Amino acid sequence: MPAEQQKFIFVCSDAVGETAEAVARATTRQFATEQVKIKRFGNIKLEEEIKSIINEALAVGGFIAYTLVQPELRETMREETIRLGVRAVDVMGPMMQAFIDTFNDSPKYKPGLLHEMDENYYRKIEAIEFAVKYDDGKDARGLLQAQVVLVGVSRTSKTPLSIYLAHKGIKTANYPLTIEVKPPQELFIASQNRLLIGLTMQPERLLKIRAERLKTLGLPSQAHYASLERIEKEIRFASEIMERLNCPIIDVTEKAIEETAGLIMELLVPKQ
Repeated sequence: MPAEQQKFIFVCSDAVGETAEAVARATTRQFATEQVKIKRFGNIKLEEEIKSIINEALAVGGFIAYTLVQPELRETMREETIRLGVRAVDVMGPMMQAFIDTFNDSPKYKPGLLHEMDENYYRKIEAIEFAVKYDDGKDARGLLQAQVVLVGVSRTSKTPLSIYLAHKGIKTANYPLTIEVKPPQELFIASQNRLLIGLTMQPERLLKIRAERLKTLGLPSQAHYASLERIEKEIRFASEIMERLNCPIIDVTEKAIEETAGLIMELLVPKQ
């Protein structure tokens, strides 16, 4: 069977290009192929840069996804791709046009607004610093200051979920529930200003994750930490604590971080 041919997607932006790349990567996951290379070109300023990228895409038989807000760059992209027969996807264009048509408004035509250093930006930075400071129950005071507190046994994605929520500007702390350690009193203090979330996982899945973690650390996978008996005992203990906290519980067994975060943000809305 011949080797699969390399496929190219060119991501272009007059800002960072993060939006178009995220859409491109989400698209590639829908196809049973690993031979896709995404090349990102950000901070494009000149029409010559656009033409050079189009010619490169033409040479390798790829297509282009772009988020260009400068009118002259958008027009160059549109005209040149049509002229050379290169497929190009305007990621933001239809959405911007819908906004214009529906609300009779005009765009700013300013690149990089997604990453503008405004109040939201500094709130995000503060939330990230908070998540790092109060990760893994380092300081129980953070449990009272957080907007979201995540509790669960080891390896239920508490830390990556905390960081992901922080990137959304949400101050998040997390606490690992361990049989040998009594949870701090701060966890049980009633508050209208925070959302407690319990994270759980199917024992068999957690067993695989812990065994892999031990392997990565160069430790024997048969350690007590990765035994099914131990894991089931921990999960029962955690369930009892979550019941005392009367908090929503999310089973993260088959959920990506983004999906779990979405559920949490939906629960958080009435509390903001």
